[in-house]
Amino acid sequence: MLEGLRTTKCDAGQASFGADGEGVVWAVADSGVDGAHPHFRAHRNLIDLPDGLAHQDYTDGAESADDTGHGTHVAGIIAGAAADRHGTVARRERDERGDVFFRAHEVAGLRGMAPKTKIVSLRVLGRGNHGLTSALLRAIAYVQDVNDSGRRLRVHGVNLSLGYEFDPEWFAAGQSLLCREVDRLVRSGVAVVVAAGNTGHGHVDTDAKQVVRAALSHTINDPGNAALALTVGSTHATSPHTYGVSYFSSKGPTGDGRAKPDLVAPGERIVSSASGALRAEAERRLGRDVHYVEQSGTSMAAPHVSGAIAGILSVRPEFIGQPERVKALLMATATDLGRDRSFQGAGLLDQMRAIQAV
Repeated sequence: MLEGLRTTKCDAGQASFGADGEGVVWAVADSGVDGAHPHFRAHRNLIDLPDGLAHQDYTDGAESADDTGHGTHVAGIIAGAAADRHGTVARRERDERGDVFFRAHEVAGLRGMAPKTKIVSLRVLGRGNHGLTSALLRAIAYVQDVNDSGRRLRVHGVNLSLGYEFDPEWFAAGQSLLCREVDRLVRSGVAVVVAAGNTGHGHVDTDAKQVVRAALSHTINDPGNAALALTVGSTHATSPHTYGVSYFSSKGPTGDGRAKPDLVAPGERIVSSASGALRAEAERRLGRDVHYVEQSGTSMAAPHVSGAIAGILSVRPEFIGQPERVKALLMATATDLGRDRSFQGAGLLDQMRAIQAV
């Protein structure tokens, strides 16, 4: 979380411009968000929502606010701050035999990209982080409804750290019902940030009849194929210029030849709020209370961009309702990592440069 703040220069945006997300509302369509987590207490991120807004659950058989912990981890990257001076973080480490174990660390100053952003939880994923496309379509319809189809924006952005592999047999790239609804939502004035997917690396049969591991092109997931979505790939949390784009990050172009992803942001070993199964596993392995855990994936990269946009909108309100302008701004001010466009998009998110550009 702190590494991501520095790498995307959201720490500079907060210090120099007060880009803390105050007055901005972001929906997290995911496995739910544990509003009881102390990370969301100081700024009351999930309570005192603007009139007309409420958390929604489009799943069946939910046992808790967030069974898996995925949505809580995502939301903690966008907003919130450690309730105490320090937070107990469970990090994974590996010994010389290759065995993975957990070690507890005390980390100070943990906070989201835009700590004061209000979060609306739209639960669309159930056990095992599985869900139906229809649930996500209902969540999008809810945002359209409370925003009066763009006439009165109550929700300014949506984070979609989820998706599925593009299937060309049924829809052209970016033309599935979900992708088209994402584009409609963007046209209504809502910024929609989508994880590119974690299918950018796999096994390939070579002419020498050998199976090798390789980067895979044309692997952007839906709804990241939506033309107007801001589709985010993953890079290293602290050394993006050295390590470049994460091996797992889905690569472009889209199946119909459009340039994706749009940006990259930190997505490797990202520390954020722990809940559900993620927290239970860490506490079982450590034998003590845990408040934060690390996770990797483009699911972690996308909320860095959502939080950065929330921060920008809080200090440049003229961009509220202008998501296509915001997307163009972020792409124009991104930092080139020297990697291929199909890997890095326009480059690494740089919030400070984006704010200064306007």
